[in-house]
Formats: sequence, structure tokens, C-alpha cells
Amino acid sequence: MWLINKSKTLKEYIRNGKYAWPGGYPIYFITDDGEALSYDAVKENYREVLSAVKNHDNNGWKVIAADVNWEDGFLCCAHTGEKIESAYGEE
Repeated sequence: MWLINKSKTLKEYIRNGKYAWPGGYPIYFITDDGEALSYDAVKENYREVLSAVKNHDNNGWKVIAADVNWEDGFLCCAHTGEKIESAYGEE
């Protein structure tokens, strides 16, 4: 898990893409209220997420960490409801 406590760190994760390097494992984001957000949801709502990180707003968009979804084949994005790809989990 990688902590995101500055807007600069968030920007780096978005620029690097939806897969961790090395390895190509799928990344997702964790909000301050413990919800999971997909890379695509964070990218599509980047302004809201960036504002929440910068201003420490606890409005559901404040991302505090990024992580690899190793094995949870049922992990879903809190915003879209879509499954978040896992590296090794069964579908």
C-alpha cells in the first residue's frame, strides 16, 4: 500500500497509469472512509479527488492510499459499482 498525502503524489499515480510497475498489477485507490475507487473513477473525477486531497475534505473523494488488488475477485468501485480487476483472484 502506498500512502497519498499530497496532491503531487496523487498526480504521479494518475500519470503512471492503472497498472503498477514493475509487474503490471491492477491499482485501485482507498478513500479516507475505507471505500475502494477504481483507477478509472479517480481519473474521471480527478478534480473532485484532487480538491479533497489538497483541502483535506472528508467528502467521500479524499483518497489516502493506492494499492494493488491482489486476490479480491469481488472488490467493487464505490462510485461506479463495477468490479476492480484483481491480479490473482478468481472471477
